[in-house]
Amino acid sequence: MALADTFAKLMTPDAPAARTAFLIVDTESVPDGALLAAVKYPNENLTPGAAVERARAEARELSGTGSDFLPVTFQVPVGVCVLRVGADFALQSLACLDAPQFRPREIVNKFWLAVSLQRAKLVTFNGRAFDMPLMELAAFRYGFTARDYYQHSRNRFNGPIDLCDWMTNFGASRMTGGLNLLAKLLGKPGKMDVTGERVYELYREGRLSEINDYCLCDTLDTYFVFLRTRVLTGEVDPDQESRLVAHAKEFLTAKAGEFPVLRKYLDNWTDFASM
Repeated sequence: MALADTFAKLMTPDAPAARTAFLIVDTESVPDGALLAAVKYPNENLTPGAAVERARAEARELSGTGSDFLPVTFQVPVGVCVLRVGADFALQSLACLDAPQFRPREIVNKFWLAVSLQRAKLVTFNGRAFDMPLMELAAFRYGFTARDYYQHSRNRFNGPIDLCDWMTNFGASRMTGGLNLLAKLLGKPGKMDVTGERVYELYREGRLSEINDYCLCDTLDTYFVFLRTRVLTGEVDPDQESRLVAHAKEFLTAKAGEFPVLRKYLDNWTDFASM
C-alpha cells in the first residue's frame, strides 16, 4: 500500500465522528543483534544472532526473575498499532503500521508522521518507560522529525497519558499484573496465546503478522482501560462508558474480516464477575 493510502486509512474515520483527540499506541520490538555486537562485544566478531543470545543469557543471570529482556536502547520496533479515538472517546479507526511488510524504518516513519499530522494526545500503557523511548530512539536512528512532540509533548503530567504511570500515582506504587490484570478486571481478553516473551521467537520464525496481532490486542486492551480511567476522572459517566464499549464491540465485529485476530479477541471477551 502506498504511503499516501496508508495515511488516508489511518487518518480518516470509518464513520462521521468527533475530531480525533487521542492516539492509543502499543509497540513490539526485538533486539538489534548488529548493534549489540558493535556496542557490547566490539572485538569478538559475533554474528548478530550470537550477540543477542549472549546478551540474553547475561540478562538472565543478572535478573532476579530470570527475565532475558534486553534494555530498550538495544531494541528496534517490529510492530506499532494505533487506534484513533474521538474527543467523544469513541473508537474511530485502527491500524498496524506498514502492514503487511512491517519494516522497522517504515513503521517509525509512519508513526511520527501520524503523530505530527493528528496532534492528538498519545495514550500508552508504560509508554514513558518503554514505548516512547523506543520510538524516540528509532527516530534518532533514522533521522525522522517529530518537532511538535519534542517541543510540546514531553511533559509527565500534561503530555502523553501513560496509564501505568497514572494508575500507580506516578510511580508511588507498583502495578503488579500490569495491563493484563486491568484488562481482565474489565472482562476484556488481556493476554491470550502470545505474551511478550515470545515476540523474539516469533520474529526469528518470520511470523511478523502474529506479532502485530498480539500488539493490536494489547492496544485494544489499553483503549478499554483508558475508558475506565476516564470514568474515574469524571470525563465519562458509566452509562456513556457502556455505550462506548458497545460501539467498540460493534466496530471490532465489523472489522474482523480485515483483522482476523479480532474474532479471537471478541471470543475471549467476558463479563467479569466482581466480588
